[in-house]
Amino acid sequence: MSGRETGAGSGPGPAAAAGGRSATEYRIEDLAHASGATVRTIRAYQDRGLLPTPERRGRANVYGEAHLARLLRIADLLERGYTLASIKELLEAWDAGRGLGGVLGLVAEVHGPWTDEEADRITRAELDARFGGSQDDEAIAEAVELGVLERVPGKADEFLVPSPQELAVAVELHAAGVPLFAISGHLKELRGQVEHIASRFLEFTTEHVFARYLGHRPPTDSDAAEAASMVRRLRPLAQQTVDAELARAMRTFATRHLHHHLGSQESAIEGSETRPVLLPARTTRAVQDLVGADQVAAFIAAAAEREVQARTLDALASSHAMTNKVDEKG
Repeated sequence: MSGRETGAGSGPGPAAAAGGRSATEYRIEDLAHASGATVRTIRAYQDRGLLPTPERRGRANVYGEAHLARLLRIADLLERGYTLASIKELLEAWDAGRGLGGVLGLVAEVHGPWTDEEADRITRAELDARFGGSQDDEAIAEAVELGVLERVPGKADEFLVPSPQELAVAVELHAAGVPLFAISGHLKELRGQVEHIASRFLEFTTEHVFARYLGHRPPTDSDAAEAASMVRRLRPLAQQTVDAELARAMRTFATRHLHHHLGSQESAIEGSETRPVLLPARTTRAVQDLVGADQVAAFIAAAAEREVQARTLDALASSHAMTNKVDEKG
């Protein structure tokens, strides 16, 4: 028997609907099969008010296309990261006639691609060839863990490349003599710094731009539509800003490094008042949680200064103690 009943017999089948159109009806087991949810999940959704009450016929509950559509929508929102509580708010707004077009448009906009780059595929043989013919299973496993490569189900020797540009950078660095473990280590550090930049950009734009659109829970259809439009406008700004600032920084520091290594002048980095230091992302997040995002740099600088002063005092005290011991022996 198929998931959808199509005739009379042991279960509900199509029934005549208003206007002469047929409407498909489901038993709970059939609805579970059609939606991909379990019977237990469907009942849990009913208990939480996420699904409309089914029609009761004798001992059986009868579900319709509206229930199937609702289950598919819930599954889609769960995949996009929404909690069941927030999904319930959205669905209640929809049931109240407020509409979800704008909200779902905003969800689609945020979850859409943030780059024009298209994913590609590569075989293990092609991958080995691009990295000089060496076969390194450990490096492959680390690339998969980092998301640079994704395994293709059912194909052990084929990989999805979410960012061909990122893989191309790794190939060029390796060809220039950078070991694979150093490339992956650099990517981990870089990713932590970039994630911090992305987080700060989102906090900044939410505070100054999106707060006025997202003040309602859930937002009105028109506010959500305007917010989606704003996402499209602001989407490229973060990358443009990072590109410009990275270009400026690379020009400045590359010049200083070149002068230093050519011996033309003392390293400007060593002689400058500030110097960039890479910290683990977890350390930065811990400090941010403690003092706030705006005070991270000041807190770390103060903590480092205090540690230097403490060690200086310890060294002075130790030196004085050693001098006294020498004097006593003399």
